[in-house]
Amino acid sequence: MYQQRQLSRIIATACVVMGLAACKQTDQAESDNAVAEMPETSPAVAVTDYSPPSVDLISRDKIFGNPERAQGRVSPDGSTISWLAPVDGVLNVWVAPASDPGAARPITSDDYRGINNHFWAPNGQFVYFLQDKGGTENFQVYAANVEIGEVRSLTPQDEGVRATVEGVSRNKPDKILVGSNDRNAQVFDLYEVDTASGSKTLVQENPGYAAWLVDNDLAPRFGMMQVPGGGAHIVDFDGEVLVDIPAEDFLTTQPLGFDGTNEHLYWVDSRNRDKAALVTIATDDGAVEVVAEPEQADISDVLIHPATNELLAHASNYLKNEWTALDDGVAADLAFLEANLEGEFSFPSASDDLSKVVVYNGSATAPGVYYLYDREAKTLEKLMSTRPDLDNAPLQPMHPVEIPSRDGLTLVSYLTLPAGSDADGDGRPEAPVPMVLWVHGGPWARDSYGYNAVHQWLANRGYAVLSVNYRGSTGFGKQFVNAAVKEFAAKMHDDLIDGVNWAIENGVALKDKVAIGGGSYGGYATLIGVTFTPDTFACGVDIVGPSSLVTLVESFPEYWKPFLEGTWFKYVGDPTDPEQREDMLSRSAITRVDDIAVPLLIGQGENDPRVTKLESDQLVEAMASRGLPVTYVNFPDEGHGFARPENRLAFFAVMEGFLAECLGGRAEPIGDAFDGSTVQILHGADYVDGLAEAVEAFEASKPAEPAAEPTAESTGS
Repeated sequence: MYQQRQLSRIIATACVVMGLAACKQTDQAESDNAVAEMPETSPAVAVTDYSPPSVDLISRDKIFGNPERAQGRVSPDGSTISWLAPVDGVLNVWVAPASDPGAARPITSDDYRGINNHFWAPNGQFVYFLQDKGGTENFQVYAANVEIGEVRSLTPQDEGVRATVEGVSRNKPDKILVGSNDRNAQVFDLYEVDTASGSKTLVQENPGYAAWLVDNDLAPRFGMMQVPGGGAHIVDFDGEVLVDIPAEDFLTTQPLGFDGTNEHLYWVDSRNRDKAALVTIATDDGAVEVVAEPEQADISDVLIHPATNELLAHASNYLKNEWTALDDGVAADLAFLEANLEGEFSFPSASDDLSKVVVYNGSATAPGVYYLYDREAKTLEKLMSTRPDLDNAPLQPMHPVEIPSRDGLTLVSYLTLPAGSDADGDGRPEAPVPMVLWVHGGPWARDSYGYNAVHQWLANRGYAVLSVNYRGSTGFGKQFVNAAVKEFAAKMHDDLIDGVNWAIENGVALKDKVAIGGGSYGGYATLIGVTFTPDTFACGVDIVGPSSLVTLVESFPEYWKPFLEGTWFKYVGDPTDPEQREDMLSRSAITRVDDIAVPLLIGQGENDPRVTKLESDQLVEAMASRGLPVTYVNFPDEGHGFARPENRLAFFAVMEGFLAECLGGRAEPIGDAFDGSTVQILHGADYVDGLAEAVEAFEASKPAEPAAEPTAESTGS
């Protein structure tokens, strides 16, 4: 079963440019711009009395620390399994015989940032992974030798150059096709690399394609060209158009790869329909054949045979993910798994002969478990739990809900309630409780059912947590996506307010105890929430969110520029056009700072290439100059989110205390949560109870810097 192709469109890096890494768990320098002095007094926060639940407090490290094991994979021949697990507190790749997992050993030796992705080379001799430095997203591609544990960079490069994996194939098991923007920062040339020797051969310079389509022989066959107005063409190397993607379909139509013959492409395709279907497109004449056409939601996943590239099954995710088989044998497999597993499952890895399949299983109240499924024997062998420390923790159910928007859309949303608040289990508390509206990044992404670390953490602290798939979220058809055109800070925000009003009207949330928070676009939504609708929220948590749509778009990396026509210029605006620039500023929090009336917590990664530190600096400076309550947390070794567990734990310790003061829930003391982190509180430590003292203790615990060697200048010689 197989090879699962989750829908990461060929333009994912540029399209989902505001997705948040901070809260993902692996399966998930000081500012040059000084901020003004903090005002002498902190404003009081008036909240209604609230008694949070008395269930056991789940420690933050069990939720946001490293998983015990994650990302289970099986080698192509089925003889070896691999996973990620800590070595001295840092995630690395481990391998073990499939027959003896207890004989595991690490084959990488990262000692700081950790590895958060890996996959097998088709020859089974190497494991590949990508890694950057300090969150810059200038990735290199690495190969770890499974037998001897030697790690080699396959893309040694200058600082500021980014590498991508463009293809691996069983037709060329000893090679990998990589992209590099070393020649032209905006586009990626193709190189074939011999994994064993590291030797690199130029395959083709990029003439201006936004993306490549590469076949199973690692041969580039087509390129994607953005066209004026936001659409795209898939063209051959003579410039002939194979597929025309209209602007309205740009975010919902994408190629998935070639079939085994290299004569057809698999696509998720919303052209001539609303919900994206699974189709094949002939490479000679562009003829389309529909394989599956869902009714409620787009195709979300597909399963492809790892050796033959045959389509085996597909999934569609409306409230929950549901699989449909395209093969009788696969249908029997799905029936067996549905009978023996609770919650949802997916298929991250399989042996080439399909005899052994890694199955990932999880639910809202059960963080992921990996199994090795023997298809012939119909047996499931548990390989690992990602977070076994949570097995007996008081995790709470997640409730899918459909919320009507004021203009008639249906907003698929997810609600988690605090323990003990819903005695009859109907998905509504017996009495209203404080609530956090937690907004996903993207915006071209979505919230889904399942285990959610932030939901469980906040519910344990005594809050309801609501996540709303506002218009522009993907997965619900192209009309829903296109309803967000030019609606930043307008109808997209109305959807979030409609979610809050639904929660208040249905007895979920206390009206005066609603906070808003999120990362990236969720951070932007937070800033819009406390400026455009300041009476709705008691406080806000902005993680790597943009304060100005103008400076955001102007600071995007060069390699995003080929995609801006179909994404940011279409949905938000082009800052080079004076009229559009003015409109973009009118939909930015930086122009409405005087409307902020509640406390704000801001978290930033200093090296963020997507939402640069300027976005936080300029907002904090403006708030501080007005005496407005803002606490600013920065990490000099992070980018678009907080990858190091030490930094995650530090930020969420601050956030927990911040929300406790604002909403009245429970908080685990900060204690030693800063240990090992690079946390910097650049402003507003006094606004969070115990934070100033924690910072003082943390600074005092740092080893003294060695005295500088005397120089001729310092001695007067």
